[in-house]
Amino acid sequence: MAHMAADSPAQDIRAKSEPGRWTSSKYRNLWKEYKKCKYLFLMLLPLMVYYGIFEYGPLYGIQIAFKDYRIREGIAGSPWVGMKHFVYMFTASQDFFRILKNTVILSFYHIIFGFPAPILLALLFNEIRLKTFKKIAQTISYLPHFLSWVVLSGLLVTILSPNTGIVNYLLSLMGVDPIYFLGSPSTFRFTLVVSSIWKEAGWGTIIYLAALTSIDPHLYEAAVMDGAGRWKQTLHITLPSIMSVIAIMFIFRIGNILNAGFDQVLNLYNPAVYSVADILDTYVYRVGITQLQYSFTTAVGLFKNVIAFILVLSTNYLVKKSGQEGLI
Repeated sequence: MAHMAADSPAQDIRAKSEPGRWTSSKYRNLWKEYKKCKYLFLMLLPLMVYYGIFEYGPLYGIQIAFKDYRIREGIAGSPWVGMKHFVYMFTASQDFFRILKNTVILSFYHIIFGFPAPILLALLFNEIRLKTFKKIAQTISYLPHFLSWVVLSGLLVTILSPNTGIVNYLLSLMGVDPIYFLGSPSTFRFTLVVSSIWKEAGWGTIIYLAALTSIDPHLYEAAVMDGAGRWKQTLHITLPSIMSVIAIMFIFRIGNILNAGFDQVLNLYNPAVYSVADILDTYVYRVGITQLQYSFTTAVGLFKNVIAFILVLSTNYLVKKSGQEGLI
């Protein structure tokens, strides 16, 4: 009788009043929901396996930052040294702060000039009324995204060459001296930002165009009846309607502020521009892989990820305080 009374109506009422308490009825309901969606969970399984192996599995190696890693002894056998590598990073490393400065400056340029680019391009696409022309323009803008930086770097080196490049040839026709776009510290960052916008702006419009399709057309009709032109419609209807999407993408972008484009920089930079082009990721690659300083570069990478995590939470908090929807 005691077992029969375990799921009595009175206890169910008490369970509902205690949201954190799990009863046998709740477990049964959860199992029923799982059985209904079992094929969806089965489709989710490969993704969970992927993240478990390639995203969460490597977290075991974070402890290398707190050890003097020796390949023969492995991670478990290497001696602990505590915060030694972090202290060296902030006090004795001559390159760290210069590289951190380069990373922040490049990311700042990407945010100022690169973040608005897909938004503006999406707004321009939204104004095109000829569907065929619109599809062609979108397809052309997407194409650079599907080319790797290995391919594009070779293309840029050829196009921007001071001796044989088409860009400098056209400049010479106008009486301008050859510009070393990829070999001069004064122009290298500009070249990086412009080429990054050219490659990714078209692809970045996809999410904004999807957000634009969800705007109620009746809002535009009402605005036209009130005498609002295209500019006022964009300013008072289009932009406010996609502001939540812009806020979320901005949070992601701030979280990547210490990721200044490893593939792009690695394939385009050279010793002549190390002073302005060397960033955290290329430094970790060059020192960690080629000079075998695994522990120190793991500490640098861990520092970068911790800062990114703090920036994401901080930006999300500020976005929510401003009235927009954040990530969490």
